[in-house]
Amino acid sequence: MMLTQERVLEILKEAGVLLEGHFLLTSGKHSNRYLQCAKIFRNTKYSEELCAALAEQFQDEHVDVVIGPAMGAVQMAYEVSRALKCENYFTEREEGKMVLRRGFEVHPGMRVLLVEDVVTTGGSVKEVYELVKAAGGIVVGIGSIVDRSGGNAGFEVPFKSVIKVDVEAWQPQDCPLCKEGKIPVVKPGSRKLPTK
Repeated sequence: MMLTQERVLEILKEAGVLLEGHFLLTSGKHSNRYLQCAKIFRNTKYSEELCAALAEQFQDEHVDVVIGPAMGAVQMAYEVSRALKCENYFTEREEGKMVLRRGFEVHPGMRVLLVEDVVTTGGSVKEVYELVKAAGGIVVGIGSIVDRSGGNAGFEVPFKSVIKVDVEAWQPQDCPLCKEGKIPVVKPGSRKLPTK
């Protein structure tokens, strides 16, 4: 059964996913809000429900394996694959490039679903997409719990999410929070970063 948007928001709120402040995003942009989706995976009552809702959207794609980039989508790939009853892998960075290690292999013709907890620019997932394509795999789609791309991810395959969330993000030189200078910029999950 599909989750209502109200239920998804209730889960995100209950899990403490939405943070407010001044954040440096992976994309390099700044934002006044950050979705800390890792908190979803600290409790299976959240992750199971959200990942099953995402898996349901791809149930007719005959997925052989679900792949997520480390670290953010390792547990997510597992949960989505569990709902789809297939295998799951994760990619890792090696010398700055996404790679499959630990005996994980994509074979020609393998049907692959790529997942990421939050998609903003889709950069990490696009890297994994190219990796799978180069190995001869067929990417049947890309799924995320939260789509905050504003429709600008530009994937070549169907992209589905459990919820779309609009969160403002700015290039550092355009960031109103930097211009105010009151709230230091923080990279989520780490200590305060020096500002330039």
